[in-house]
Amino acid sequence: MNPLANAASSLSPISLFLQADIVVRIVMIGLILASIWTWAIIVGHALKIRRVSRGNAAFERDFWKAGDIDSFFDARGKEDLPSARVLGAGIAEWRRSTSGAKVDREGARARLAAVMQSASTQEVDDLAARLNILATIGSVAPFVGLFGTVWGIMRSFADIAGANNTSLAVVAPGIAEALFATALGLFAAIPAVIAYNRMSYGINRIEARLERFASAFHGTLSRELDREA
Repeated sequence: MNPLANAASSLSPISLFLQADIVVRIVMIGLILASIWTWAIIVGHALKIRRVSRGNAAFERDFWKAGDIDSFFDARGKEDLPSARVLGAGIAEWRRSTSGAKVDREGARARLAAVMQSASTQEVDDLAARLNILATIGSVAPFVGLFGTVWGIMRSFADIAGANNTSLAVVAPGIAEALFATALGLFAAIPAVIAYNRMSYGINRIEARLERFASAFHGTLSRELDREA
């Protein structure tokens, strides 16, 4: 049989994995697991960001249409949405600040701004909890794949020297399995980098929306303080 045909038949991904030595196999397995983890985070967070964005928009739209803030909060303040929790933080502080006989208006305004800002920041931190994993995979996976490639090429050179033969049939499988490690590194890294950038953009939009909502609600409560003076 033609040795070039034998070489071509041994270049399938499974054959390349089986032919690799233990170090390159460990690198390949790690990169495959990283790719699976990446896609699990991408799918889960994409759905979560979409749900939160739509939920916040609907919640805030209904809130500004409501005539009674207390009634709206009692009815919908427990919803699992960042906007609902920011609203809840603001109303809780409002009730504490106005429960006494004498109300410190400036102090109440400062506390309201602080607690809603803190709630908004916490919500954004929760949404971004796993994005650091995507950033890590996106930056590290290519170098891990490159390590597997370098190791595989070193092994191929050793095999060439041992066989005393530099024909393509001898060289191709070892070089191919080494380069396959780099391909797996890029396969894990590219989706991770793209997803990180897209999700960071989506979370930044949610953060900006929460800050606008908190500022507008703070203005509403501030005017209410003036009326109670």
